[in-house]
Amino acid sequence: MPKYGLSGIASSPTSSPKPAVFATQVSTEEFLLNPDTIVAVSDDDGALHAETPFEFPDREAHGQSAIPPGRFGALYSAGSSIPVAASTSTVAHAPVRFKIRLANTEGRRSSASYLIEKMYGWRGYHTSRPNAAPNRVTLVASDAERALATITVGFDNGNGLLVEELYGAEVSGLRTAGGRLCEFTKLAVDRDQQSRELLAMMFHIAYMYAHRIQGCTDLLIEVNPRHVRFYQRMLGFEPLSEERICARVGAPAQLLWLKLAHARDQIAVFGGRRELAAKARSLYPLFFSEEEEVGIVARLRAIG
Repeated sequence: MPKYGLSGIASSPTSSPKPAVFATQVSTEEFLLNPDTIVAVSDDDGALHAETPFEFPDREAHGQSAIPPGRFGALYSAGSSIPVAASTSTVAHAPVRFKIRLANTEGRRSSASYLIEKMYGWRGYHTSRPNAAPNRVTLVASDAERALATITVGFDNGNGLLVEELYGAEVSGLRTAGGRLCEFTKLAVDRDQQSRELLAMMFHIAYMYAHRIQGCTDLLIEVNPRHVRFYQRMLGFEPLSEERICARVGAPAQLLWLKLAHARDQIAVFGGRRELAAKARSLYPLFFSEEEEVGIVARLRAIG
């Protein structure tokens, strides 16, 4: 049974996640071979480990230490802000299991579409494939054979939002209040994967695109009503509408709203603290740390 869904799919899991230890490494050769890779992930001892082929921004220019603290420090030469090359075939000394990339090719969009159909279609919900659009960015996590997770970020840049079809008054109210809006749609995570950790990765990178790069302040998602408690408890969403029928999906739906400043504050407190994942009723301990976020945002800007 699928475990997560926006726009009316599936039920959220009830089991507690196993804390993951993300060992982020730098690989300059991997960057050259895969210039559109955001992170590469391995599975070592049952935990997911993420490698990001990036270079940090000029930290000294912003009054910060040239050598980032914590686990990043070992990846830098003494007295240098240039990353030391790591293995190109492993992450945390384990084979690369999958990579998170932009779905910016027809093949990746098709792969994401197949996963969406797999996770939505078995319940009889209507689906549509992610299409290239100037106000949308689709992320896909995939191994050598198939897509494992996908999410689409939509920006309110004049072309409107999908959720506006059913929740026009609510969207208009947020705009009038000065919010810079975005939406997350077409979220699907393969039920055979470590879905809670993977969901946290995908959600965090989507947040980085929306908040850190595009400057969005308010996030909207449309979920099946039975998922509302999960998104309230695990991420801090608030209901913004009563239950309605979404004709686009063919299922009941409810609009949820998240101030991205709240997500930013939760990441500052819990991000990267995966030892809390088994106890905290929150996904934020499974997000990247603030230090990791700095590097990933730089990587996203470099990809463009």
